[in-house]
Amino acid sequence: MNIVNVLSEGINILQENKISNPQLDCEILLSSSIKRDKKYIILNPKELVNSEQLTKFKSLIERRKKGEPIAYLTNKKQFWKDEFFVNKDVLIPRPDTELIIEQVLKIYSKDEQLQVLDIGTGSGCILLSILKERHNFYGTGIDISKKSINISKFNAKQLSLVNRVKFFNSSVDNFRIGKYDLIVSNPPYIELLNLKYLEKDVANFEPKLALSGGLDGFSKIRKVINKTKTLIKKNGKFILEIGFNQKNKVIKILKEEGFYINNSIKDYGNNDRCIVSTKI
Repeated sequence: MNIVNVLSEGINILQENKISNPQLDCEILLSSSIKRDKKYIILNPKELVNSEQLTKFKSLIERRKKGEPIAYLTNKKQFWKDEFFVNKDVLIPRPDTELIIEQVLKIYSKDEQLQVLDIGTGSGCILLSILKERHNFYGTGIDISKKSINISKFNAKQLSLVNRVKFFNSSVDNFRIGKYDLIVSNPPYIELLNLKYLEKDVANFEPKLALSGGLDGFSKIRKVINKTKTLIKKNGKFILEIGFNQKNKVIKILKEEGFYINNSIKDYGNNDRCIVSTKI
């Protein structure tokens, strides 16, 4: 079979299973199967696909039609300026989370030397993106999941950052190493009862540990703020990602724990998405 026929077959299967963007998904999955970029596929529609490549493509289509996210099928996701390895053990990086990087770059110049902590580092995408942008920063990432720490370490190696970053498999409660100029975190903040209403790609495949914020959506946020209070230096900055309806309550908690609120940032959908604060 040639490329155009293979794509056509895949698109039909995804359409029948009500998967949005079937053409784009098929192009990405075929690129991955034949180890060529998407441009090659578009420019060479008559190129033959060998049986091994076809088997690989069909197995990816089977998984995609059940809703498994493209990022887990290809084991990669673009975030900020780099590509990160991801699998089902870590949350897929979201464009809205790039707001944290934007805020860090606004606050700190290239010359400043800082110690940065990322609480709940996952794939390492936030911390490693910051370190790539600021060559005098040194990073520490913690996560309760050992598997996610292994992925963070792999991504640090891929981005040649191993000499400026350390990762620890630890819960936030038990972490006591160091004092930090800057702390960032994208903690789990979705209410337990709302998990089942997420898109099926997210609800069925992404790690619950990285999504569930407990019954009210605030249990992990409270823990992160409480621990940040002791790990952050005086006048240190804390940048926290939040759920769209959590701003007022999170600001209240931050103020109670001795933080001054610098500003809150809206995401691309005009929802409140992160809060920048300073330890006073």
